[in-house]
Parts: sequence; C-alpha cells; structure tokens
Amino acid sequence: MEKQPFYVYALKDPREKPAKPFYIGKGTGNRAWEHTLAPDDSEKGKVIKEIQKNGLKTIHTVLVDGLAEEQALKIEAELIAAFGIRSQGGLLTNVVRPITEGIYKKVRINVPSGCYERAQCGLNLLKDAVIELAKANSSGITNSDVSKFLGLQSDYCGGSKDYLSFSVLGVLMKERKIKREDGSKKHLLTNARS
Repeated sequence: MEKQPFYVYALKDPREKPAKPFYIGKGTGNRAWEHTLAPDDSEKGKVIKEIQKNGLKTIHTVLVDGLAEEQALKIEAELIAAFGIRSQGGLLTNVVRPITEGIYKKVRINVPSGCYERAQCGLNLLKDAVIELAKANSSGITNSDVSKFLGLQSDYCGGSKDYLSFSVLGVLMKERKIKREDGSKKHLLTNARS
C-alpha cells in the first residue's frame, strides 16, 4: 500500500501542564508549522501570539500520518467533535465543527500510482542541495539565496513568490536540520548537522 501524504495534527499550549490542544487540523508538508510563522488575528492566532509573547513555542504534535485526504478529514472531524470548540464550551479555537457526512464527496483529486513517491525523491534531492548550500555558508542563508542560487526562482503569471524554496526550508526546519533564529531571515544548520 502506498504511503499517503496527509496527517492530522494538534497545536498545544505549553503554558498548561499537561499541555492541552487548542487547535486540531489536517494537512500535508509544513501545514502544522505554518500557523506559528505568521499568526493571524483569529482566536488560534491570538493564542499563538500569547505563547510567543511569553517566550515559549507552540507544541506541534502529529497525531496520525500516512493518511489519504478523506481519512484525514474524518479523523480531524472526530477529534474536533471530541474536544469541542470554544464557542460551544470546548477546548479548541477551531472556528467550526466539521460535519462528517459527505466527506468522501469533497475529495476531488486523483493521485496516480507512484506520483507521491517521485515527488518525495525530488524533495530529498532539493533538501540535500539546501543542506549543502547551508554548510558552505556558515553565516546562514536566506530564502532568497536558496531560490536564486539553486535556480528555484518562481515566475508564476509574472509574480515572483518563491514558495518552493520556502517549502523546502520549512520541511528542513520541521526535520530540525535547519533553524532560523528569532528575528532573523537567515537559516543555519542545527548543531546536529554542523
């Protein structure tokens, strides 16, 4: 059976002992970590900002991975229902409680056999190239450096948003191979990799 790219995650508040979840979501790639990079003005974003203001980091927990999208949607919905949303007296800052009926009708993409595996092979090559670039530049590298010097610059409809290099750096940060110091745009190898 092929590995599927979806997972279900919880964001937890480290100020509470034991840390309690305040958000449940599903995603692929860096989705669980994106919330803390640029917190919005939602209730979830406000909790993240409060955690950061206290000099702490949100705890990211992948609860289940290797899922198809419809499996992830169903598990996400069941967990949100179990913990409850704050507007209805529960723990979570999720805006709505998903309805599980019709989940299988929502998924509209067909992933051909082997497609996911080929993408992961390509991602591993990109990650290795970024690690090499970081090793060669001990003062750190920026997203702009990665996109420019590895030929990953975007030109989508005349725009130059370098999301691919951001994504690769994000995966490496999630894997704790690269780190970014607070307030800096430079990415450095972690101690384990230097």
